[in-house]
Amino acid sequence: MLKQRIITALILLAVALPALFHSNPQWLGGFGLVLILTAAWEWGRLNGMGSRSSLIMSAVCCLVCSLLYVTQWMFADNSFWGQFFGRYIWLFVGSSWVLIGAFLLRGGIPSWETIPQSFRLVLGIVVLCCTWLALFQSKLIGTSFLISSLALVWVADIAAYFAGRRWGRRKLAPQISPGKSWEGVLAAMLAVQFFSWIWLSFEVYWPFLQGSLFAALLEHGKPMLVVGLLFLTSMSVVGDLVESLIKRSAGAKDSSQLLPGHGGVLDRMDALLPTLPLALMLALF
Repeated sequence: MLKQRIITALILLAVALPALFHSNPQWLGGFGLVLILTAAWEWGRLNGMGSRSSLIMSAVCCLVCSLLYVTQWMFADNSFWGQFFGRYIWLFVGSSWVLIGAFLLRGGIPSWETIPQSFRLVLGIVVLCCTWLALFQSKLIGTSFLISSLALVWVADIAAYFAGRRWGRRKLAPQISPGKSWEGVLAAMLAVQFFSWIWLSFEVYWPFLQGSLFAALLEHGKPMLVVGLLFLTSMSVVGDLVESLIKRSAGAKDSSQLLPGHGGVLDRMDALLPTLPLALMLALF
């Protein structure tokens, strides 16, 4: 299993890194679109669609992402629609994530099962397409902003995993994800704060690190940096728990087996679904 995880991770890095650092954002947009279309297929399967019919989810997401791409360039100005797609959409998406996440985690697995299938499928399309748009816009802001946003999630996930295994005693959501603990969440929050301090310290010496999410938050003062990172870390956990809730409802351990040793694409990007839009919301307001 460990060998599979390492091989899969190396292959993904070999594909992802050139797209992440390429000066043309369309490379990352294309790579991100492949991930989103795959995740859409998995979302359909987790919500009552067959393997073939789930391809409709991918097709619809492809169409919506294409429309978002075209619309963004059409209104790349200071008009109302330009401001909406550049800023206000993230206030709407971010607020929706907070409300829906709170509703689902409060109600548990039954709360998801009571939602009509058609609404769950539409919600999946909206969530995934907004994640793609957030990924693309983050790259437009700057590679440093995008990498720091991704790193926040990775640092939080790694810290929560190891601290939870070592010190985890109080279960966070035992019915949804038995392996997660409050100790792990606390470790994730502390690790992200420490990581941001390290990043900001090195910005002085390494100019390519400038323009990060951490710097954008710090522009509004140190309290905003601390509170903003606590909020984003918390929402990364919410994203993870929501995906676990959906899998539990479907009776599945992983979203798919497309990534040997890692499960599915949704399993790898669940924490990014709320975090990327919310990072843009905090940075742009």
